[in-house]
Order: sequence, then structure tokens, then C-alpha cells
Amino acid sequence: MTEKDAADSKAAAENKPAPADQLVGTQHTITLAGQEIRYTVTAGTIILKQEAEKTGEKAGEAEGEKPKASVFFIAYTRDDVPDKTRRPLTFSFNGGPGSSSVWLHLGLLGPRRVVMQDDGGLPPPPFRLTDNEFSLLDVTDLVFIDPVSTGFSRPVVGEKAKEFHGFKRDIESVGDFIRLYTTRYGRWTSPKFLIGESYGTTRAAGLSGYLQERHGLYLNGLMLISSILDFSTADFNPGNDLPCILFVPTYAATAWYHGRLPLELQELDLQTFLTEVEGFALGPYALALMKGAGLTAEARAGIATRLARYTGLSPDYVDGADLRINIHRYVKELLRDERRTIGRLDSRFKGIDRDASGENHEYDPSMTNIMGPYTAAFNDYVRGELKYESDLPYEILNPKVWPWDYSEHENRYVNVAETLRKAMSINPYLKVFVANGYYDLATPYCATEYTFNHLGLDPSLRGNISMAYYPAGHMMYIHLPSLAQLREDLAGFLQSAVSSVEA
Repeated sequence: MTEKDAADSKAAAENKPAPADQLVGTQHTITLAGQEIRYTVTAGTIILKQEAEKTGEKAGEAEGEKPKASVFFIAYTRDDVPDKTRRPLTFSFNGGPGSSSVWLHLGLLGPRRVVMQDDGGLPPPPFRLTDNEFSLLDVTDLVFIDPVSTGFSRPVVGEKAKEFHGFKRDIESVGDFIRLYTTRYGRWTSPKFLIGESYGTTRAAGLSGYLQERHGLYLNGLMLISSILDFSTADFNPGNDLPCILFVPTYAATAWYHGRLPLELQELDLQTFLTEVEGFALGPYALALMKGAGLTAEARAGIATRLARYTGLSPDYVDGADLRINIHRYVKELLRDERRTIGRLDSRFKGIDRDASGENHEYDPSMTNIMGPYTAAFNDYVRGELKYESDLPYEILNPKVWPWDYSEHENRYVNVAETLRKAMSINPYLKVFVANGYYDLATPYCATEYTFNHLGLDPSLRGNISMAYYPAGHMMYIHLPSLAQLREDLAGFLQSAVSSVEA
């Protein structure tokens, strides 16, 4: 390239229009609880900017804001509300990292949902949407956020995507979007909530501190779907026995579901059975693992027999695994004699591998069950009903965000439980609702209970936390009966959190 070409290229870049918001609004109606609700949908991108002392290359040039990213969102606001500044507002996102917000959007909260089989199984293609009679739009406005590199969200030209692919920068960019939306749409005096799923609960807990401390934005509540705040509870590494202990109740629930237990256990109802298993896992089993090589041969044999009895595995397999059952082995081993695997996100579902050998399944059948329906339904919905057009691929689940930057937690496990504890201590009106699936092998319910039991929260604030349990997996809302119950639980939580402040 000649000097003239370079100069022309630089001049063209300088004269290029600045990145701009791209927003589309549409009006719709839905019937919820026998009531017709009119609502407006705003779909599109907002340019996220970074405040800077100077935008030029030389000191003394103009101050301003530097565009950093184009963040895609879909917002639902109810029309028949005289004062929107007092109406609850909920910001929603999923996890991954690398996931768009499509799952909570079209599976649980929004006024349209993906049609699945009633148990959450894969329906035959082509896939479709239906009105969501379980939507929360009657009790709260909704904003679905796609973090950078997910959905249609992208860094602006000249910015590097990897700058957003990390724990700290992700919280900052999502938090800055929330502040900007709250400001532009006049919602600072609305009761505000966050709802996240999976890594989205990690993000939500981090945001509870960031929004308070950086922007002075205090929340009324967090809704955590399939929570993980302390990664030590789910990371199977030599020397870390916590996951081995905390996964056992979910292994047991899975074995019970698939009929792999002795008859006297199989005949118990699930909750009674799990109470027994939890007592074993947190008692004799935890103590046995703590003893390590100090465990006597007789005691070891007894633990192996009992662990096998609860998990549907053989005593020889349990003993050969040194009494420690890794999740990735379990999903392959439980139904190996049937030449079937089980799902990690939802262990109710079965998969078929090429062969029955090996230590890991080829794919997660609970993930593949939902990927096709949600992808097709969203792409049709956003153009057809919401009139937002883009030729970019909508990144449902983008692996390109990896490796995710956890440098703030170098040489230790990621843990945002302390951030949440501090946020609740500063703002004693902050309430937390936690939804758990009994068949969730990604974020098991016992691991979540362990985290909250070790939160270190003052006794006066412990009543701000509530939990509920559902006979489904990580995305319990794909199971129609669980969706109905979850809707009631979330609506009750929202109304209670708002009324407790207004009282």
C-alpha cells in the first residue's frame, strides 16, 4: 500500500458515519390469566460507549465517548400502565459463557414460547412458537440482553471481541447497558430485578455488586435459575472432593427416574428418597472422603456398597473410581448396558452414541433437544413478528468466546457468593429466589444449597433467600408442569419483593 493509499484509507475511516442505534418497535396483544394485555416490543441495538478523556491520538484533542459495542436487546413493555416509572422492570440473560438470552426469552418469560413436547422432548421439525400463557409480562416489563458476541451483539469496527470475553468485562458491559437502558427509558424509580440462568446467575450476582457500587443502582431482587456462584462446587479436580459429594443426590434422582435402583428405594417418592441420600452424602460419605487413605478397608467397602445402591452403579465401578464419581463418567456409565447415555443439562433424556465404550458421551441429548427448536423459532420470530432485520447470524451459543478470561480469579475458584453477600448486606431489601431442577447435572441443587448455606449472611437477612425445586433439569421450564409452577413462583416472588418495600 502506498502512502497515498494509506492516507486515503485513514481519511475514509475518519469520515465513516459513527455507529448508530438500530431500533424497531411493534405492537402486540396477549391474553394472560383471562386478561387481554397490549404491549410494545422494542428490538434492536444500542451503541455502548466508553467515556474517555480524549478520543484523538494527541493530547488536547476533543473529549468524548468512544463507541465500543453494539448490544442487541429485546424489550417488552406493557401499554396499559399509567405510570411506567413505578412498574417492575426485569433484565434477563442466560449464561454459557457465550449464550444468547433466547432460552429464558422463548422458554419462560416472554409472551411467545417455543413449542416442545410436554416433557421437554424434541418435537418433529419444523418448529414453531405459540402464545406463552405463563409469561411474566402481566407483572413486570422485560428486557432480554445478549452480551457481546452473542445474539446480534458485536464489538464495533476497530474494537476487539476478546476484550469482552471475560468475567470482569462481561459484568461491566452488561451492567453499563442496564444503566443506559434505565436512563434512556426513564426507569430509575421502577422496582428492578435481574433474572439469570446458569453462568447468568454468576453474572447476576456479580452485577448486584457492580450496579450498586459503580452506578448507585440498587436492585429489588435476583431470580437465579440453576445457580452456580461458587465454581469449586462443580469442578471435578484431584484434591477437590466437594463436587463428588454434592452431585450424589442428583445422581440418585437420575437413577430413580430411570428405574436403576433396588425395588425398596424405587418405590419411595422422590423427596423422601433424596432426604435419605442427602443425609448419606453430607454425612458418612463426606467423612469417608475426608479420611482419604486413612479409611479402613471395611469402611471403604461399606461406603462403596451404599454409594452404588443410591446411584445405580455397581460397587466394583464405584470402588474402581476411588469412591469419586465424575459427572462425565456418570452420564456414560448409568445406562451403558442399554447402550444409552443420559443428558447433563437434563438427565431425564437419553442419547445414542456410536458404541457403548469410552468415558464420555458424544453429545448431550438434553442440549440437542432444544438447540434446533429455539434456533429456528427465534430467527423466524425476530424478522417475522418483531420486524428486526439483520443478515448477521444470531449466535445462540457461541464457542468463540473461549477461552473466557478469569484472570481476576487466578489460582483460585471463581466465587461471586461474597459479592452477593455484601450487596445484600448493603441493601437489606434485596431478595433472592433460586430455582433448582432435580435432574440438573450441570448445576446440581445440593451444590446450590451448599453455596447458600456458606454465604456468611447475617441471620437477619437469611429470610431474603427462597428456593424452589422442580422435577426437571437445568432448563426446568421446558417441562410443561414445571413451567406452570415456576411461573407462579416467580410471579409470587416479584409481587412479594415489591410489596415488602411499598408496605
